[in-house]
Amino acid sequence: MTTRRTPSAAITLAVVAAVGVTGCAPAPTPRPDTGYPWHTGIVSTTFWVGEVFDPNASDGSQRISTYDSDWLGSYGGCDGIADGDDCRTEERDAGNDYFPTRMTPLENPFYLDLPFDDVNDDEGFAARGTVVPWAGDPAYADVVDDRSVSLMKNRWVVLHKDGRVCYGQIQDAGPGEYRDAAYVFGADDRRPANARYNGAGLDVSPALNGCLGFADLDGDDDRVDWAFVDDADVPPGPWTRIVTTSPVR
Repeated sequence: MTTRRTPSAAITLAVVAAVGVTGCAPAPTPRPDTGYPWHTGIVSTTFWVGEVFDPNASDGSQRISTYDSDWLGSYGGCDGIADGDDCRTEERDAGNDYFPTRMTPLENPFYLDLPFDDVNDDEGFAARGTVVPWAGDPAYADVVDDRSVSLMKNRWVVLHKDGRVCYGQIQDAGPGEYRDAAYVFGADDRRPANARYNGAGLDVSPALNGCLGFADLDGDDDRVDWAFVDDADVPPGPWTRIVTTSPVR
C-alpha cells in the first residue's frame, strides 16, 4: 500500500498564489509531492458531459458515466454548446475560471476519468480492496464490499503540464480500458494498456483542457503528468468552486 505524505507548504502556497482569487492560469509550478506515484507523459484526450462520439458503441456516450446513469441530468446539461441533440465542446479560459459559458453546472466542471471501474467490472470490484491505496482508510474500509459505493468516484487527481498544475475529480472510467489497475495504481513507468486514441491513459474535461493549456480542444496528442491527491491536500482554486459529492446512481 502506498505511503502518503502531506505536500510541502511551499508548494501548496505556490499553487494557491498562482491561482489566486481570480482563477488565473497557474504560473510555472513544480509537481507537488502527493505521496502517490506520478504517471508522466501520459496521452490525454478530452471528453465532456453530453458528448455522443459513437452512438453505436456501448461506451460511446457521455450522457451517462460508469458511476451515474444520468450524468447529463446530474451535471445540469451539456458541458459545452448544446444545439438540438448535439453537444459540442468549447474553449475555456481563466477569465471565467474555465467554467462553461452556456450553462451553469451543478457539479464540478473539473472532472476526468481513469481506466479502472471498481463498481460495474467484476474483476475491478473484486480487486479494489487490494489495489486501491486508500481502501483501508476509515472512510472506505466498511464499504469495500458494498457495490453501491465507489472508491474511485469523486477522488481528486492533480495534473501537471508544461508548468501548469490543475486539479480534478474522477467521475467516469476509461478511456478504452476499464480494469487497468497495473497502470492506474502502479509505478511511474507503467504505461496504459489502452491502444485506442493514441494510447490515451485518461480523459479530461473542457475545464481541465483549458486550465492545462491543451493544444487541441478535442485531440489525442496532448500529454500530462498526473497523480492521486488526498482531499485535504487540494488547494483552493477554480476546481473547488463546486465540489462533487454525489454517490453512485
